[in-house]
Amino acid sequence: MATVSALAYYPVKGCAGVSVPGFEITATGPVHDRVFMFVSAGEGVFRSQRRTPRLALVRPEVVHEGAKLTLAAPGVAELTIDVVTDGPRRRVDVHGVWQGDGVDQGEDVAGWASEVLGEPVRLVRVPADHDRSVDERHGPITFTDSTPLHLTSLASLDELNARILERGGDAVPMERFRPNIVVAGLDGPFAEDAVRGYGIGGVALRWVKPDVRCAVTMVDQVSGSPSGPEPLRTLATFRREPAGGVSFGVKLAVDRPGRIAVGDEIVLSE
Repeated sequence: MATVSALAYYPVKGCAGVSVPGFEITATGPVHDRVFMFVSAGEGVFRSQRRTPRLALVRPEVVHEGAKLTLAAPGVAELTIDVVTDGPRRRVDVHGVWQGDGVDQGEDVAGWASEVLGEPVRLVRVPADHDRSVDERHGPITFTDSTPLHLTSLASLDELNARILERGGDAVPMERFRPNIVVAGLDGPFAEDAVRGYGIGGVALRWVKPDVRCAVTMVDQVSGSPSGPEPLRTLATFRREPAGGVSFGVKLAVDRPGRIAVGDEIVLSE
């Protein structure tokens, strides 16, 4: 029997996640997931752990039903801001394939984050009229890369870590893959590759594509520093995708929204 083992959302794209016992899923994914994003102060290019690994040190929390955002990081005072949902906008760029608007969150958080990250940045939020998607199959999204949700399985991580250990490396935690949903009880490692639908209570989630992984998986999420070459080195030995890259986990779209919780049973369709 497959069940939900863990849930997490990521209020600020690229920063630490928030583990929760349950969350509401909308058409764009978990509520508050990747609705904020740090961008370069000049050109508005999004910052990710690929080039700014210290993002992993920033621990965000959405409070007061989204009215406030708290940010914490080692060595600096915690900051809480009033979320600006309608205000000055900044042109932003994600991966060079999408350009849109973000609502600037002001000078206080820009100064705080620039000190923590060691580079001049601004914090932006998706505006109320945000409308973004790769296409209909991928579904509408916030500041995520391409789909509303990422899903991984415990069995797959166990298999990957066994192979890493055989090669003399150190096992990696699930946090390296930054999933929204972690599943237990699938029928063996990488069984999620063959599942095309996930029914969790009244929620229906649909497979879109494999989750092709990048250098972010080689960033230690505790220290905020690169620690490669694993897991990409070992994934390259058995998880290469025909179109290029290596995969771990899957990307999902939302066919029917609702609430899910840790421990929920999952009905699978292949």
